[in-house]
Amino acid sequence: MGNITLSAVTKTFGDVNVIPPLDLEINDGEFVVFVGPSGCGKSTLLRLIAGLEDISSGKITIDGRDATDAAPAERRLAMVFQSYALYPHMSVRKNIAFPLKMAKLPQAEQDRKVENAARILNLTNYLDRRPGQLSGGQRQRVAIGRAIVREPAAFLFDEPLSNLDASLRVTMRQEISELHQSLKTTMIYVTHDQVEAMTMADKIVVLNAGNIEQVGSPLELYHRPRNLFVAGFIGSPKMNFITGAEAAKHGCTTLGIRPEHIEVGGGDWEGVIGLAEHLGSDTFLKVEVAGVGNLTVRVPGERGLHHGQTIRLHAPADKLYRFGPDGLAL
Repeated sequence: MGNITLSAVTKTFGDVNVIPPLDLEINDGEFVVFVGPSGCGKSTLLRLIAGLEDISSGKITIDGRDATDAAPAERRLAMVFQSYALYPHMSVRKNIAFPLKMAKLPQAEQDRKVENAARILNLTNYLDRRPGQLSGGQRQRVAIGRAIVREPAAFLFDEPLSNLDASLRVTMRQEISELHQSLKTTMIYVTHDQVEAMTMADKIVVLNAGNIEQVGSPLELYHRPRNLFVAGFIGSPKMNFITGAEAAKHGCTTLGIRPEHIEVGGGDWEGVIGLAEHLGSDTFLKVEVAGVGNLTVRVPGERGLHHGQTIRLHAPADKLYRFGPDGLAL
């Protein structure tokens, strides 16, 4: 079981309140992603759950048991860090087995658990190599394997892919998602990359200055952001925000529309393309519209649009987002 409940949890460093009172329920078997900009408190929150930082007030419950004051080793949680934290002089086999050896498990049980983790992570052929003989992705899998053998109630990932190149990040995202489907174990994953959050999570927790802005599935946050912060953070490229007279026409302070929802041809606005970024399947246009501002527009890659071209844009009424003066969705 891997149910984790945070009740009125806070964290202060001196006079700085890093995590204001916060409530969160993480259900058994969920893949939950903490996402937000640098400094939003997501890694601190993960460390509070792991017991690597003491909470200032509140309560943490794991599987119905009060774990607020429990030592990290007593919480049955396994953490995978941004750095692989492998022992360079040890083989892959010994790195994975290290927590089992420290727990003084019988050698036969250590071997069984290591071989099972290696099979799950496609590391069987690398068990006798050392970390220096592996790629970055393989080293990260070894770090995950070391967590798997502990058979934890939940896995905690702290930006585990940030040291990898773009192509390898995509591969490892898929592998971690498949691992979750295979193990059915609760996973909490910290990232600043909203694409990782959207593609991996069952549930996303959007954090801003230690506060939870919104909790929901990826599509809930995409289609129904509760405020300007979530609307601007979820989605790539980010949502266009329009203020002034154009927003006032729609009875709001800020009008939002996603780049992929703006249609080229006919319609509401006329603008001039300032930049066309051709990415193959897609083209991103930066269009200056008088009285509206600079809009990002996403169009199919085969559209032959270019810098300096004048185009008309249409914003479908059912794709508009309206926000009030407090930043909340209307």
